[in-house]
Amino acid sequence: MSHPLRFALNRMVAPRLSLPGFIDLAVTLKADAIEIRNDLKGIEIEDGTAPHTIRELCAAHGVRVLSINALYPFDVWNDERRAQALNLAAYARDCGAEALVLCPFNGPADPRTASERAAGLHTALTELAPILREYGVLGFVEPLGFEQCSLRHKRQAVDAIKATGGLDVFRVVHDTFHHHLADEKEFFADLTGLVHISGVEDGDVPLANIRDGHRVLVGEGDILGNAAQIGRLLSDGYTGHLSFEPFADSVHEMDDIKQALGASMAYLDTAQTLANPI
Repeated sequence: MSHPLRFALNRMVAPRLSLPGFIDLAVTLKADAIEIRNDLKGIEIEDGTAPHTIRELCAAHGVRVLSINALYPFDVWNDERRAQALNLAAYARDCGAEALVLCPFNGPADPRTASERAAGLHTALTELAPILREYGVLGFVEPLGFEQCSLRHKRQAVDAIKATGGLDVFRVVHDTFHHHLADEKEFFADLTGLVHISGVEDGDVPLANIRDGHRVLVGEGDILGNAAQIGRLLSDGYTGHLSFEPFADSVHEMDDIKQALGASMAYLDTAQTLANPI
């Protein structure tokens, strides 16, 4: 099975598989890249897996590690965040990960004003840049579309990256779920380092109430416009990976995640073929 689109698997696709099982899943589906996470209990990285173990397993199967997901909340910069950034950057270097995903503060308890949040973003990018350069990894800034999030729009991230002189080490993540939630209109294909894809099929939930638990694989019932978003990014010149990132328990509990992922890949392949006939 081969794809004109470049698919990757975020660890959230199958958090109950072992690392070798997860890599085998990617290889079977001809997805040549994965993302690992530091926020899932009982698996790498949280379980203490050595970085060289990940590097060796992936290298043996010809699989790239696109990112470690994530440094959070990266835009609340302090001594603790610096220590976390240094540890994750070192782990990324040693396991072969190409980038760190950087997620902003997401919660109703943020006491900062809009100007203070903007200043925090500027400070974080300024402090992170030399760390990323030293360890040879990129920083993928991922705005989150939730109303309570401190950084909702890619425009703000792009402007801050440019203002801090970080174009050599920072890119943005285009997450189809968060792009829809934030009602974003702008696409930044040239500055997009990674695309996260997931679908939502429950049309009865108000937009403001949609949460990660609604995120499933992308299919015909998708209400987020994944196919259209991907088409726009490709037409604007994006050539990177589309990484599946479903959070719904219904996906994690599937008996045959390989078949389900294959069907989603086929749906997206077909959608792009129909939209761009030869």
